[in-house]
Amino acid sequence: MRTENAIIIAAALATVAGCAAPGGSNTAGGKRSLLTVDFEQGRTTRYRFISDRKITLDWDPGAKAAAGSVMEQSERLETVVAYTPGEVDPYGISVIRAKIESVAATRSGGAGRRNPAGDAVETARGKSFTLKVDPRGRIVDHSELESLIQEMGKSAFRTDGSRGRIKEPDMIGDFVAALWFLWDAVSTVEDPAGGVAAGQTWRSKLPVPTPMVMRKARDVTYRLDEIRQTDAGRIAVIDSTYALAPAAPTDWPIPYSGRFQMSGTFGFLISYEVSRVEGSGQEQFNIDAGRVESRTEKYTVEMTASLPPMGIRANPHIRIDQTLTVELMDSEAQNPKPES
Repeated sequence: MRTENAIIIAAALATVAGCAAPGGSNTAGGKRSLLTVDFEQGRTTRYRFISDRKITLDWDPGAKAAAGSVMEQSERLETVVAYTPGEVDPYGISVIRAKIESVAATRSGGAGRRNPAGDAVETARGKSFTLKVDPRGRIVDHSELESLIQEMGKSAFRTDGSRGRIKEPDMIGDFVAALWFLWDAVSTVEDPAGGVAAGQTWRSKLPVPTPMVMRKARDVTYRLDEIRQTDAGRIAVIDSTYALAPAAPTDWPIPYSGRFQMSGTFGFLISYEVSRVEGSGQEQFNIDAGRVESRTEKYTVEMTASLPPMGIRANPHIRIDQTLTVELMDSEAQNPKPES
């Protein structure tokens, strides 16, 4: 289908290509390949998303080392999502039903109150939502996913009689970074109808999930490193590098609303200033199957913070070492035909 209908798919991609991010390079030479996200009626594709981060808080880097001056904490979110096509249109909009089969958040180290009800992100377990996706992998309607994110956000709060609404630590931002941007590398190719060649670069933005309440983004440069021929099909190896973006796009989902305070250490500190985001990643995209096979993103965030005015002198520095991974678990027909 991909060979016989390449011209039709290219025409469809040209129709939906009007909103690509500017500033990339289409000057690479060599053979060009179309990158499209494909769905097959009745076939469920299941992914595991993992977010791991280590947070190091140095209360006063300029001071001599002292017991308790450096605090370390780790957070991990693991989510399994099954994507099943409802309506498939390879040249238009496909309707995909996604079910969150499992989601679990864990923490270790650090200090502060533990939420006995668990992480708010875990309230998504067992829930479903519908996405509408075009041939280039761009989600043209994620309203149900956004509603689910806002619903999770409401679960992150408790009420204190004297302090009002208190937000517990959660990993909703990591959930957003995984599911909202699953097909980002393919969907942001500037001229999808023209295909991509080895060495070609293009740009996008991705979020920076943190344990603090902030909206930060990474400037991303994608580069098609090579196309490998494998038994499973042609694999596009897409490298990525990250830097701190000046601002996050305004159309990204916001889990929380209203006035609130945040509990724990990162609610106590104020005036966060991110000074550096740096790292790299790699995705393997199956061109013939039209799907992400795997992706790994690794980067470091460095920031400073301040203490509220209370007579204590300190110069808190924070480092976050973040790893985000996506792995294809399986892709199988719901009702496979019996062998003849």
